[in-house]
Amino acid sequence: MDIDLYYQEKGNKDKTPLILLHGNGEDGSYFKNQIDYFSDKYRVIALDTRGHGKSPRGTEPFTIEQFSCDLYDFMVRLDISNAVILGFSDGANIAMKFAMRYPDKVRALILNGGNLNPKGVKRTTQIPIEIGYRIARWFSSKSPDARKNAEMLGLMVNEPDIEPNELASIIVPTLVICGSKDMIKESHTKEIAENIPNAKLSIIKGNHFIANKQHATFNNAVEEFLQTIF
Repeated sequence: MDIDLYYQEKGNKDKTPLILLHGNGEDGSYFKNQIDYFSDKYRVIALDTRGHGKSPRGTEPFTIEQFSCDLYDFMVRLDISNAVILGFSDGANIAMKFAMRYPDKVRALILNGGNLNPKGVKRTTQIPIEIGYRIARWFSSKSPDARKNAEMLGLMVNEPDIEPNELASIIVPTLVICGSKDMIKESHTKEIAENIPNAKLSIIKGNHFIANKQHATFNNAVEEFLQTIF
């Protein structure tokens, strides 16, 4: 691994690790209402993905696939044999890739607001992203900020690329959770849940950012799910 990922940690190291993966352009602090809440029962670790927050960009590709490899290297570095992975938005996409690539490293999955491909995003949200991406790419050769912005937006324009039938390889307990007014199409979220064996689906009143905006309801749903496992 060419970089060391920045992370926040809270909770007893003897407890089951709960790794939190934030969304595009964010950092681990997005989960402030989960870090405290779950730290009494779990070893909570909130990562900053490559090129996000306090984690360096490094030289490797800026892709969901690479982020999943980064997570593997991070867990090896911290000697974490397996963990519960909770991913939001791009973090959920990383979590899906990770679970398919490294099944032995995952005890359970919580997928919040993830998508299999850009078509899963509502057009009212996706069109401005695509326009912003084209503009950023145009200026990327002249501006480091534009180049960074183009990379970030490119994750949402060009990725992820997961086929529904690939999800059948995810055999750990899985909770698929989203907001009732999420920017991800509800039909798309349901497709994810239907293609992961025995996955549970929870739709909470709210938008894409339910873990932050409706954290009490979100945390209760996650806790109820985890209580069926541990």
